[in-house]
Amino acid sequence: MMPKLLLPALLILFAATLPAQHPRREILTPPEIEEIRESAVVPWQRVKIYTRIVQEHANHIKDLTGRPRSPQRTQKVDDALLDLTSLMDELGANLDVYSDRHSDIRKSLKPLAEAVPEWLKILRVLPGEPSFDLSRKEAIESGEELADQATRLLHEQDDYFATHKSEKGQEREDSSVEGKPKPKP
Repeated sequence: MMPKLLLPALLILFAATLPAQHPRREILTPPEIEEIRESAVVPWQRVKIYTRIVQEHANHIKDLTGRPRSPQRTQKVDDALLDLTSLMDELGANLDVYSDRHSDIRKSLKPLAEAVPEWLKILRVLPGEPSFDLSRKEAIESGEELADQATRLLHEQDDYFATHKSEKGQEREDSSVEGKPKPKP
């Protein structure tokens, strides 16, 4: 008798917790997603677009810091930090793929290398709160990795295209780097 009552009770309890789960938020707007997809054939443009989008997210975090402290503000800052970290990681993944292909992305690397320290400054001056300190720390680490990667890649590309002048400005096909994933939109 007890097992017959236990199963319906567990099902009711499980069903009651479903609405409490948060749906996954989209970081990018549909127009941003479309813009990134369309830029897949021109790597330097894609890097430029990601740089602009990350800058917008960093500015949003900066704007949130001026608001009075509240649980809603804290949650918004935490969400914005998570989004920023995800975008910087995605940009870094794209840089890895383009680096492996020897795609000429120098045109967008210099603005990126200049922008990342600004993003890090916004993150470092953000007043810490226990509810988003971990997200802030992860965003700073991601930004530092991206800054190092952009600077290193800019030097590598300058050196590579100085010795391979005939390949300057050319794009590489996915088949030129076997086993490497395509950059994500």
